Amino acid sequence: MPSIEILAPAGDMTCLQAALDAGADAVYLGLSDFNMRQMATRNFTLETLPEAAKRCHAKNVKLYVTFNSIIYESERETVRDRLRAIQPYADAVIAADWSVIAACREFGIPFHVSTQMSCSNSDAARFLAEQGAERIVLARECTLDEVAQIAATVPVEIETFVHGAICVAVSGRCFLSHEAYGRSASRGECLQPCRRRYRVQEVQDGENSSAEFDVEPHTILSARDLCSLPFVDQLMDAGIRSFKIEGRARNAEYVKAVVSAYKEAVHAVNNGSFTQVLIDTLVARCATVYHREFGVGLYHGRPGKEQMAGGDENQATHKKRHVGIVMHYYPKAGVAQVMIQDNPIEPGDAVSIQGPTTGVIDLTIQSLRHNETIITRAERGNWATFPCPELVRTNDKVFIVEPVD
Repeated sequence: MPSIEILAPAGDMTCLQAALDAGADAVYLGLSDFNMRQMATRNFTLETLPEAAKRCHAKNVKLYVTFNSIIYESERETVRDRLRAIQPYADAVIAADWSVIAACREFGIPFHVSTQMSCSNSDAARFLAEQGAERIVLARECTLDEVAQIAATVPVEIETFVHGAICVAVSGRCFLSHEAYGRSASRGECLQPCRRRYRVQEVQDGENSSAEFDVEPHTILSARDLCSLPFVDQLMDAGIRSFKIEGRARNAEYVKAVVSAYKEAVHAVNNGSFTQVLIDTLVARCATVYHREFGVGLYHGRPGKEQMAGGDENQATHKKRHVGIVMHYYPKAGVAQVMIQDNPIEPGDAVSIQGPTTGVIDLTIQSLRHNETIITRAERGNWATFPCPELVRTNDKVFIVEPVD
């Protein structure tokens, strides 16, 4: 069986490092414009892209740059300049506009076709492959059988989304945000009106009446998050080359948990240890971090009410609370010194230490000290040290991680 690429999202350098540490085979990220997460406060820049590429390539991990928004006439030269700038660092560009594809072909930049192009059949896939696409991210509306048929008949790598948020619109091409707020989803500016509550108001003779009703469940347009872990073996049998995890707007612990779960699942399928017990364990791991209700997407059939979330609240089984920052790390002793800025810590607390170079380090505090004194609690405004076997760095953020009540 061909190797399966686990493709991880990276919204910032901390997420990127978490993806690398979790075993990602490739990472995709966006710059400050021309991508479908343009509203994200993080994203990378032309200044930080070289460091991202250096980290990826040092671990033999591929780096893909998303360039998948629509392009206006006035932006053509800017797009070409931007592509020239990223060419030395990107293993491929993820494109959704023919202008970007044309420039990639001219400059010799490998390109993958974004799901935004809604490729949902073998004729379209074959045409795109003939234009030079190395990979096609199929439309999210394709069933598992359709994916398998396309993969079997077209000589091109197939990538599909396997985990994360799902847009209610066809392959994410939605006009609701533009209609409601003037912010286009096709330009990476979606304000996600599909995730909000709605009220129906009666109209009589062109005027609103006093009759109003809250729509229940309120998330009539909000799709469940995709979780494919229970049928990873079927995805592999279908000939999918790359398992794409959605989440460039999500945090580092999400990246770590989900990437490691899918990496372990694929390994288990390959060595014959993919059991229901393992599936339950991996789903539970992914459930600890931010997510909506889990669903199976459209792999097993066309949309129905069972694909919609009953609510839009975070369903994570664990939450994190900010503690403070790392003041110093003593490598010989394997000890971290932490300044407590918010929530206090005690021995037995599970903590997560996160930073742009560190990634995500999870541990349980075994003991606390202040100078040479053993303490049972470190309060806000004080500092404390505790054993930390892995290297962390000054100004890394420290969080308590605990089950949701």
